[in-house]
Amino acid sequence: MTFVLLAALSVVGAVIGADLVAKLGISANTSVVGALFAMLLGRVPVAGLRRMRSVHRQNLAQSAISAATFASANVLLTSIAVPYVFGRGDLVWPMLAGSFAGLLIDAWVLYRSFGSPLLPADAAWPPGAAAAETIRAGDRGGRRALVLGAGTLVGLGGTLFGLPLSAAGVAFLGNMWALLMFGIGLAVAQYAPGLLGTDLTGGFIPHGVMVGAGLVALGQAVHLLLRRRPGRAAAGTTAVDPAVRPTVDEATLRRTLVRGYLLFAAGAVVMAALGGVLGDLSPLALVGWVLFAAFAALVHELIVGLAAMQSGWFPSFAVTLIFLIAGLLAGVPSVPLALLVGYVSATGPAFADMGYDLKAGWLLRREHRPWDAFERAGRREQFRAALVGFAAALVVVAVLWHSYFRQGLIPPVARIYADTVGQGLDAPGVLGHLLLWAIPGALVQLLGGPRRQMGVMLATGLLVATTSACWFVLAALLVRVVVRRWRGARAEEELNLVGAGLIAGSSLGDSAQLLKAG
Repeated sequence: MTFVLLAALSVVGAVIGADLVAKLGISANTSVVGALFAMLLGRVPVAGLRRMRSVHRQNLAQSAISAATFASANVLLTSIAVPYVFGRGDLVWPMLAGSFAGLLIDAWVLYRSFGSPLLPADAAWPPGAAAAETIRAGDRGGRRALVLGAGTLVGLGGTLFGLPLSAAGVAFLGNMWALLMFGIGLAVAQYAPGLLGTDLTGGFIPHGVMVGAGLVALGQAVHLLLRRRPGRAAAGTTAVDPAVRPTVDEATLRRTLVRGYLLFAAGAVVMAALGGVLGDLSPLALVGWVLFAAFAALVHELIVGLAAMQSGWFPSFAVTLIFLIAGLLAGVPSVPLALLVGYVSATGPAFADMGYDLKAGWLLRREHRPWDAFERAGRREQFRAALVGFAAALVVVAVLWHSYFRQGLIPPVARIYADTVGQGLDAPGVLGHLLLWAIPGALVQLLGGPRRQMGVMLATGLLVATTSACWFVLAALLVRVVVRRWRGARAEEELNLVGAGLIAGSSLGDSAQLLKAG
């Protein structure tokens, strides 16, 4: 019964995601919708459906539908549109095979590394926290449900009036230093062009900041991986809550990322063979292309995942564009570069989305004793639920892509990628801007360290540039400081519930508006 429900929800989510990204250029976060639907089914007086009252089955439902939505919209349909817009419709099927392989590897790497010192389970992952609180409030009721419900109604109302209240919700949940930099980035992106008379995006300033921050974040991750501390995951026995201890030690994380790189390289080889790239490149150039594609895919997913972990936003488009620019600067031919961009863009969104889902499951399972075996089994079932969603997304995109593209319904992001590949860049000017603005990004990232990811968050704010969101982030952070200073731990916990409600309400409102518009 659970599998049938997951399959049905996955198909619905995949269709919604594909339709919205084709018609509107954006997709909805359907995880809360899936959880609410599972809650309603659990209250239907039918014997088989009553099993859906389990918060863990509801967690599987939201995992499956969100995986299907993100996979169909942000990964598969967007990536296959790149060679199509570029005028190579014959490369759509090879690109679909490559992007699906990248999607599976992407999710597997996150599944194996979630709960590590690099991607800790007790980090913010705000949409995941919102989904968990929604499920838990629906199960328990009481004051928590009232506070969460009030936050959800406010978030829903704010969405209807065009207010980015989800930004305030994220600020109630995430790391304060990281979100302070996120708010500063949002403010600079909104007001600097008018005050200074400069085009930030045209000057590749946000991209340069992300390059610097991303390179330092990569170095910090490598330093973390090279540290040898045997038994670290088992250490810390004095912790009150065993759920906050790392479940993935540094050695396991190191093996996972190395295997992920090798798998990404294998996927690039398969895509190159299917797409005819073998004939466009010399043997040495082909080896370089494969190694660069694997490196870009792995780094892309890590940067996107770190930003999503702290803020709930993932700058996939901007980071992919950085690697596109790097390919142009390196002189990669147009067709291999188009395939590389599609392949890289397929990594990251699923990485972030699965992080949200595993965070929700971690919160729902953390009170169970014995905890460790139960948590590992729960993550495994969530990964299987995501695979159901991925399979549904593959079928839906394979069936619908030709109809959408024939009508001219192309994801706008794919048009930008294809146009950039076709037109090229003024290499000296772009490279100079990227290197210049990489310096402040690197310095801020160094200042914050690997836990806060301040440089990545500053660049994310510059790239997201949501109007007025900076004020909601900064005001929410001020409220957190006041509550923590004068009201105590219980008030701060209720503030977390309000934040989860704002995110859940905004997600429901965005989904409703997008479905209506689509």
